[in-house]
Amino acid sequence: MKKFLAMLLAMVMMLGCVAFAETVNPDDIPDTVTAEDGKYEIAFVTDVGQLKDKSFNQGTWNGVKLYATANGLTYKYYQPANGDQATDDDRYDAMKAACEGGAKVVVCAGFMQGTALAKAAAEYTDVKFVFIDGWQLGLANVAPIAFAEEQSGYLAGYAVVKEGFTKLGFSGGGGGTNPACIRYGYGFAQGANAAAAEMGVNVELKYSWQYGASFSASAELQTMISGWYETGTEIVFACGGSMFSSIVAAASANDACVVGVDVDQSYESETVVTSALKGLSSATAWAIGKYYAGEWETVGDVATSLGANNDAVGLPTDTWSLTAWTVDEYNALLAAIKDGTVTIDSTVLENDGVVNVEFSNLKVIYE
Repeated sequence: MKKFLAMLLAMVMMLGCVAFAETVNPDDIPDTVTAEDGKYEIAFVTDVGQLKDKSFNQGTWNGVKLYATANGLTYKYYQPANGDQATDDDRYDAMKAACEGGAKVVVCAGFMQGTALAKAAAEYTDVKFVFIDGWQLGLANVAPIAFAEEQSGYLAGYAVVKEGFTKLGFSGGGGGTNPACIRYGYGFAQGANAAAAEMGVNVELKYSWQYGASFSASAELQTMISGWYETGTEIVFACGGSMFSSIVAAASANDACVVGVDVDQSYESETVVTSALKGLSSATAWAIGKYYAGEWETVGDVATSLGANNDAVGLPTDTWSLTAWTVDEYNALLAAIKDGTVTIDSTVLENDGVVNVEFSNLKVIYE
């Protein structure tokens, strides 16, 4: 994660968002600070799961900490009550606490925040809200930031098939209702199929949303994935926050492999072959910076989707461990995505969409 976050900071600096040393490790920045006046200027309202989930929440939180620390601002995180069972009221209460606690900018992570955010932003019109993995709410004080996860998923699927894996798995979070996870999974299938077609091989993909509704680790999820590995699955895309720990546990017990998500998760387990990345930290810092630069109107109620052309998705090259597919080959494919030579469909957003798609060299086993 350290090297990837340093790379993300470099991207942020290129965008003129924040001037901060590339060598800063966000893990070295404290999660809590004390404000002398009791007011915290930048707030973060977490998605379901743990703050330090080594994935979606943590990547977003790192962006908050990095920007705030670089600019001498106070910051605080708020976790909605009731954990994985949080309601829209719980999320609204967390946003209200952030606003009344002095926040000028509130970063809200995850698509589940939509209903509560619409209410909070309409009431606290002087506060700016950054909606990560979000969409337009018709409110000028809300900046929705989304990602082209299908591109990152495509690269991961392509990479693992080029590496020689032919029996794949995808375990998605959100129970099939999270657009980001759906895009990741659909892209993963497309990339795997493209590589298989080029190589003249056939690949199978077990595909499931089971035990992922809350993005949490569970014994049930670990048992299911262990069963996959025991019956021949070689590598599983762990696409869902804290679900990662259950899937890694299953992989470790079966001498199998994992694809990480959102951030470079190879630092967390030797089972991780590569990770499908998106620039959570840099995008968060960039959006916050728009407020402080007096440029909020460029992002407020503007549908922003960041992808390959923004250097906001990809695979980690600093920790590259693939041996049959090179970084140069990866960069060539990434360039082809950027210039449109390689196109990736992003139109299938239903949770059963992948199983209804005809792939030439990929058999989807939907579970």
